[in-house]
Amino acid sequence: MKIEVRLTEMYDAYIIKNLYPLYLYDLSGHYERLPNVHGIYEESDDIKTLHEQYDIQNIWWEKPDVLFPFLIVAEGTPAGFILIATPPYCNKGIDFFVNEFFLIQSLRGKGIAERAANIVFDQFKGKWELFTNPLEKNIAGQQFWRKCLSNYTNGAFTEINGETFNGYQTIFRFVN
Repeated sequence: MKIEVRLTEMYDAYIIKNLYPLYLYDLSGHYERLPNVHGIYEESDDIKTLHEQYDIQNIWWEKPDVLFPFLIVAEGTPAGFILIATPPYCNKGIDFFVNEFFLIQSLRGKGIAERAANIVFDQFKGKWELFTNPLEKNIAGQQFWRKCLSNYTNGAFTEINGETFNGYQTIFRFVN
């Protein structure tokens, strides 16, 4: 399957923003979250519409040398996204942080996500970090990152569970 991973600009930001509610819905199953009182997957009831949620995401296109919103395209169709942050949006000593990673369910298990991750990793050299949900409901996500990073780094990555700015997570780190 032909895949492309491309950095988006403000003019095509709407594609990632359209996929984002699907990502939040996926996460709701891992964390047993319900939508807010307005039917939006946000922690706050202050967000009433998808349009408001879209506006919050604009930061990804307002800091082009710091935040990198990549779109995953499979066979010409939007299939997911990878949002990469750099300092000051990383922990101290980290150069690149996988802030969000999403691939639509119908394309999972086909090697697309790993290929897309590798494409992005190859674009930035340094110390990387990413978090994933450590709960049993996210075994597939944990296994994905173990396999992906093992293949990418020839096993030279670390994995620990611990507290993060996003709560208790499985933390992966590697250097490329």
